Amino acid sequence: MPYFAIMLRIPRLIKWIFILDLFFLLIMTLLRLGAWSFFKTGQVTFNESTPAFILGIRYDARIVGVFSLLILLFGSIPAIHPFHSAGGKKIWLFFTGLFSCILIILYVFDFLHFRYLSQRLNASALTYLEDAKISSAMVWQTYPVIRILLGIVISIFFFIWINGSFYRKIARCREITPKARRVFWFITCFLIFALATFGRIGQYPLRWSDAFSTGSDFEANIALNPFQSFLSTLSFRSSTFDKMKVQQYYPLMADYLGVDKPDPLNLNFERSNVKRDSGITTKPNIVIVICESFSAYKSSMWGNPLNTTPFFDSLCKQGIFFDKCFTPHFGTARGVWATVTGIPDVTTVKTASRNPAMVDQHSIINDFTSYEKFYFLGGSTSWANIRGLLTNNIKNLHLYEEGAYNAPKMDVWGISDKNLFLEANKVLSQQRSPFIAVIQTADNHRPYSISPEDLHEFSRVNLPTDSINKYGFESNDELNAFRYTDFGFRKFITAARQSPYFDNTIFVFVGDHGINGNAADMFPRSWTDNGLTSYHVPLLFYSPKLLSAVRLHELASQVDLLPTVAGLANINYTNTTLGRDLLQKEKKPAMAFIMDHNNNNIGVIKGNYFYTRQPSGNKEDLVWADFLQKESGIANDSIKGAYRELTSAIFETARYMLLNNNKK
Repeated sequence: MPYFAIMLRIPRLIKWIFILDLFFLLIMTLLRLGAWSFFKTGQVTFNESTPAFILGIRYDARIVGVFSLLILLFGSIPAIHPFHSAGGKKIWLFFTGLFSCILIILYVFDFLHFRYLSQRLNASALTYLEDAKISSAMVWQTYPVIRILLGIVISIFFFIWINGSFYRKIARCREITPKARRVFWFITCFLIFALATFGRIGQYPLRWSDAFSTGSDFEANIALNPFQSFLSTLSFRSSTFDKMKVQQYYPLMADYLGVDKPDPLNLNFERSNVKRDSGITTKPNIVIVICESFSAYKSSMWGNPLNTTPFFDSLCKQGIFFDKCFTPHFGTARGVWATVTGIPDVTTVKTASRNPAMVDQHSIINDFTSYEKFYFLGGSTSWANIRGLLTNNIKNLHLYEEGAYNAPKMDVWGISDKNLFLEANKVLSQQRSPFIAVIQTADNHRPYSISPEDLHEFSRVNLPTDSINKYGFESNDELNAFRYTDFGFRKFITAARQSPYFDNTIFVFVGDHGINGNAADMFPRSWTDNGLTSYHVPLLFYSPKLLSAVRLHELASQVDLLPTVAGLANINYTNTTLGRDLLQKEKKPAMAFIMDHNNNNIGVIKGNYFYTRQPSGNKEDLVWADFLQKESGIANDSIKGAYRELTSAIFETARYMLLNNNKK
């Protein structure tokens, strides 16, 4: 069939949208190529950057997809149809002109922003408007403003002329498309544009963090476009810090952290070449298990009579077990962040892992230079943009997630934890070099699934409601899911004991967070009233051949995990965060920072007390928190003042570190 005959059978609106799409995609690709040519450094070749260009086309297609959907959906209305209505023609020519204008201006500012800061345009640029006089003077003195403005005006007029030219050519075509065919084209194009907007076929949409899966900041910035980078950071614009407050509390924090060379002006928190003699003479493998919702008060280690985790309890009696460990916050994404980076996620908008300005982080994992690095998750790391955090900041990471396993998917969280452990064990058993691996579990979470294949070995229990409520559970489903977690631990360690790596491996288990609930029969009443049950988790270092068993009552935080692991492995590492080696003897008494994002409270546990307050306001509280001792005495104002200062010091320092912990 002749080409023009085919074109006649496509509605004019569809033809116009497709031509505009191709034009804008071509322009955005050429602009990306121009940025790559101008900003590339060293021996970066185009072939090496090809994945970034392909990903960039997908980001561009998202923007063009939204643009196309708007024209398709509203342009199909007869009263404002661009080819059936004079008013519609004006509306949509104005709309395409406006889009062209926004595109040109964004890309110009993006280019200047990249040249100035080596970052794509993001919402933090809006802060320059707060000092508009100074900012405009800087711009005038730095750039050829007149020529830039002239170039913008000429480009806008050119784009508007092109859009109009496309329109006029399409308008001259005869419209002889039957109604049925118009419906077909409408539905087909709607699906195509919707898919382009979503960005991929799958559970999660294309996100900015996918750009950072390349492991190169330059390639990530080349893949992004200013629409994606600006809009993705818009809601995080308020995520900043107060440098004067950080400097105010710097002496206190530098002393607590043991900073090598204190520098309150430049805010140096670095502790370099940190190493201690742990007594381990080998290069031990490290396996870190981040345990979903592993609440302390629901576990057997503190005497819960429901005996939910008997196997894990037996491991705790054979390892170094911290029974006063707290997570800085509630939520899995925040827990993973604190574990990997060593910084509490004190952001008030969404989570740090979702903030493009915070994606560049130094992690002590990279100081395990001769180690292979693994991360195992039963589901997708697209969740909460965790993939960007991991792949951008952990060098040469072997990432295993949904689709990489032989085991079948069990529910929304992917394969079962038992199968995740066994799949990870298969991979680790084949390693001949030292390795550090993270296994992140998910089953102890709604919908509380238990794999049918395990029901012949794992027996559910069905207890009276009053019994399970009394000891921290809301239902038998939750209780059995918690018991199933212990079942997964047993299957994992049993398999690992038969593997060649076991004897030279330190297994670390930590909860990602706890669950709020009634723990009055096991802990001081303040734990229930003040929500400490949401943050109290087990922390275990288990290695029968390498570590002597001991139960420690010292305070510990999730952020301390990696420094402690590096200390046990005798690794030379650089620490720039709030984490400390828990087993280092020459250290200040520990404290644990907590932020309740739901109630907007921050606080600190130190000694016998838990202090909490709102970041803004005068409401504060100081309660007894030591479950090993009976409450004695009432805290006076001087004690409360000291805790207030500690809380503010950690909070302000963490806000600073989130944006100033770039990888080396």
